[in-house]
Amino acid sequence: MKSRIILTLNVIVMMSVILAITPLTALKAQTTSSDFEISKNLEILTSLYKELNTNYVDGANPSELMKTGIDAMLDKLDPYTVFIPESEIEDYRFMTTGEYGGIGSLIHKKGDYIYISEPYENSPAQKAGLKAGDKILKVNDKSASGKSVDDVSAILKGQPGTNFRLLIEREGEAKPLTFDIVREKISIEPVPYYGLLYDGIGYIKLNSFTQTASADVKKAFLDLKSKNTLNGLVLDLRDNGGGLLTEAVNIVNIFVKKNELVVSTKGKAKDKNHSYLTTMDPADTDIPLVVLVNGSSASASEIVAGALQDLDRAVIVGQRTFGKGLVQNVFPLSYNTQVKITVAKYYIPSGRCIQEIDYAHKDQAGHPENVPDSLVSAFKTMHGRTVYDGKGVLPDIITDSLRLTTVAYNLITKYIIFDYATKYAAIHPSIEPAASFRLGDADYNDFVAYTQSKGFEFKTAAEKELETVKKLAEYEKCYDDIKIQYASMLEAIALHKKKDLIENKKEISDILQQEIVSRYYYQRGRIESTLSDDPDLESSIKVLKDATTFTSILDGSYVKADKQAKPVKTQN
Repeated sequence: MKSRIILTLNVIVMMSVILAITPLTALKAQTTSSDFEISKNLEILTSLYKELNTNYVDGANPSELMKTGIDAMLDKLDPYTVFIPESEIEDYRFMTTGEYGGIGSLIHKKGDYIYISEPYENSPAQKAGLKAGDKILKVNDKSASGKSVDDVSAILKGQPGTNFRLLIEREGEAKPLTFDIVREKISIEPVPYYGLLYDGIGYIKLNSFTQTASADVKKAFLDLKSKNTLNGLVLDLRDNGGGLLTEAVNIVNIFVKKNELVVSTKGKAKDKNHSYLTTMDPADTDIPLVVLVNGSSASASEIVAGALQDLDRAVIVGQRTFGKGLVQNVFPLSYNTQVKITVAKYYIPSGRCIQEIDYAHKDQAGHPENVPDSLVSAFKTMHGRTVYDGKGVLPDIITDSLRLTTVAYNLITKYIIFDYATKYAAIHPSIEPAASFRLGDADYNDFVAYTQSKGFEFKTAAEKELETVKKLAEYEKCYDDIKIQYASMLEAIALHKKKDLIENKKEISDILQQEIVSRYYYQRGRIESTLSDDPDLESSIKVLKDATTFTSILDGSYVKADKQAKPVKTQN
């Protein structure tokens, strides 16, 4: 009865809102066909909602029913237009501010329990003594067994100043440890690392476009510049999924003069049409600049990379970016809920939009389609170079995408590397500085023995394909004719897998090394340990040191490799 009363009230409120916005008499005389369709379908929805709640045999939870309907409705649009219930408001606030109340640690689930993945440096978690690899047994004297990551995360987060108790199981400790932790305001730095590489090349890693991103990038750059003679700068936007558009504009402004167009937005509503120009005097318009990107560089990252490319201010190095040219705004709804809606597309200085997926057009299965090559158009940069829309930002220098081998992927996802790093840190109180720490042959051999002791097994893509072949052969009743060859192929693959840990020693050792370094020097150390062996970074440094190549790329005289050329129609 209570749920029915609530439902009836919801229906009355909803219909009152409709009538308040569009009086019935005015609706018949003045509104457009679109307005009528909206009103009609809202009335159908409320009627259906009421009848389901009254008559459905097993009963229906009104809130869950409506949430399901909302999600299904928005699923017909794009993945960025989403309903934000009250319970998720803090997560969305964190995405824009980089701040939340909690302990400051990443967590993950393995088996029935949640583990500390990595405490942030100087966070409450780190100051209290929590370490990566700690297994959470209890939270406030309640068992954490069987809890999901979301369940435990919801408990660890909370108002700054509040406290809770954790019971932890730790590698190398005979008995569980108890920690009393006070939550604080956690601020995630958008620039986790910056420094001088070699030959006067500066490096800044930007992880997100939160409210302080541009200020932090500028501060890092000016610090590098004041303490060193810089011959070039690498701005690393790899794996940066974006954030605030205004912060992207301000970062471009660090290297581009005042009153330059960086990006414009065009939407259905006229008030969503904006042109964003640089508004401040730049910090440096002359330093040779490289922007590093990959397939996970999206949104605001693509505005920075694309604008600096269009303005011929930076050489872009890496792999083609994600291709997200859409702008979202968050709108408040009733009962402390919100909705994030795609309100516009953005266009960088050349006039191109780099949106790759066309969500307005879908195939017969209902899947959105990529912008076809036939509709990709050519545009011109400030100096007349040809660039393209519709497919993300194509770097000026394309590097090979780094792909994990199957064995390395499984060592990571099965937490073998993580657990070995926990074991290593438990018996080594300290290690060399992050930049110079290296695993020796004895360490790697110990790791190989550790994987064997854990019964590490994995299936290769070839084995999965063979299983499919076997099922098909059995279905077609011809397996007996091929079973000898099938067994022989499986045996050959098994022999090869035994050598995987040795043949892929370099890749696995590098990943293991980074995980171990993070136990002592946290995220900053993890980044620093990768810099000495980073092919993309090496390509960036190479072009910065070659003034002739760098200049020829920006003035359009550089001859690209064939694989980068793409003949398409020119936009006039």
